[in-house]
Amino acid sequence: MAEKGHFVVYSADEKRYVLPLEYLKNEIVMELFKLAEDEFGLPSNGHLILPCDAACMEYVIGLIKRKASKDVEKALIMSVASDRCLSSSYLYQQETSQQLPMRSF
Repeated sequence: MAEKGHFVVYSADEKRYVLPLEYLKNEIVMELFKLAEDEFGLPSNGHLILPCDAACMEYVIGLIKRKASKDVEKALIMSVASDRCLSSSYLYQQETSQQLPMRSF
């Protein structure tokens, strides 16, 4: 159960994230929800699993916290949609090419 004003999601590798409800307005999060429904269907056990690993989720959360530009958000959405956001090595490659720091929270 999440505290008031938050929701819970899980990464594909089963890491639990408690996120503020305001993240539901973010384009990246909305796209992750759409992809999760396409890939996993609607959750029957109450757990919402997003189609990316923990490294990807932490990168997404970092971008949201830093209020990344719309161009960066769109690039990440395209990466997630094409299944390239599932590995840490891809994120590192993107980080070094765009000079966006990856942080763990």
